Amino acid sequence: MTSFHPDRRVEELLRELAPAVLAAVARRHQGFDMCEDAVQEALMVAAARWPVDGVPGNPKGWLVTVASRRWIEIWRSEAARHRRERAGDGTTAPDAASAPTRDRDDSLTLLFLCCHPALTLVSQVALTLRAVGGLTTSEIARGLLVPESTIAQRITRAKARIRDSGARFTMPDDAQRPARLAAVLRVLYLVFNEGYTATSGARLHRVELSAEAIRLTRQLRAALPGEGEVAGLLALMLLTDARRAARTTVAGGLIPLPEQDRGRWDPALIAEGSALLTGTLPTSTMGPYQVQAAIAAVHDEAPSVADTDWPQILGLYDILLTMAPGPMVTLNRIVAVAMVHGPEMGLQALHLAEPALVGQHRIAAVRAHLLDLAGHPDQAREQYELAARTALNLPERRYLEARAGLTAGQPTSGIHHRS
Repeated sequence: MTSFHPDRRVEELLRELAPAVLAAVARRHQGFDMCEDAVQEALMVAAARWPVDGVPGNPKGWLVTVASRRWIEIWRSEAARHRRERAGDGTTAPDAASAPTRDRDDSLTLLFLCCHPALTLVSQVALTLRAVGGLTTSEIARGLLVPESTIAQRITRAKARIRDSGARFTMPDDAQRPARLAAVLRVLYLVFNEGYTATSGARLHRVELSAEAIRLTRQLRAALPGEGEVAGLLALMLLTDARRAARTTVAGGLIPLPEQDRGRWDPALIAEGSALLTGTLPTSTMGPYQVQAAIAAVHDEAPSVADTDWPQILGLYDILLTMAPGPMVTLNRIVAVAMVHGPEMGLQALHLAEPALVGQHRIAAVRAHLLDLAGHPDQAREQYELAARTALNLPERRYLEARAGLTAGQPTSGIHHRS
């Protein structure tokens, strides 16, 4: 045994090991729902014993053994209750103490399983954060601002759906892989976005979510180095997260991109993201994540707001709109139109697009910004007030309220794209 204190370090180690342990147990025994339950119980045993006894020399092997024994207990209980062998194949459960544990990383298989098409998007997110990210149910609930009981229900239902679908712990075949990979990327993108700009609540950032999304996408990139969209998504995350330190005031208030101190942007993340993008674009089919990363790179590489290449950004949004049309793409393109052709042209484009943007609270924020630039402060103030009333994120709401109070004086910098 080796000494490993304090308890916080044990907690971090268990979180790091949890996905690999679950992958090993699921590969050996199948039955994802039972495996996940068994691993959770093994983690709880370790959390209680390791701070007292010390961490085993092979902590992963220890957890796999304990989880496998617990799996056998669960299996035997289910077999007795249903009076039949598990899976109906006539086999008995293997002996966890003697079954070999191959030291291999199955985290990619686990990630694909958590994004199984039988699951809804919200269930894919919750299960991925739990099984692959190693977050507890309470941590996921806090991160997503959802009651813990709701997250627990989503995870339970997700495991049951995977079981009922007959899915096994294997990588999807070549025919299924593109669609499954697209689902994985969508989940990671959603987790990052929720961490970078929370949809609601008192904080602008939930760093634990964006950091986890970056970590998992790095793993995915290492496993699939030839996938251009995986590299594109990682580049997008890095180029966006590079601005995080400059996005808020000391008090947590929102600072939009044009007003940020670019000296506080992280040059290492910008360099890494740009290098990923440069190495990917010439050798792979361009996809939406690569285009979004290219837009982020244009912003990050501009020494100032005045030096930003807005015509290039507009051209990239035109491409993105054909690849992945959506309300936020439309709104961001309209801002780019205004920056290239003037605010009145932006307002015209917003008027034409508005029927397709119903329900987007940022419509009012964009209109307010364009009205302000066009020299209509009174109308801009009304729109800022409207946007503030419909914003669910507190820092964003306070920023919009502040803008409403400033429009009588001079044009504001407004909200340009993802700050």
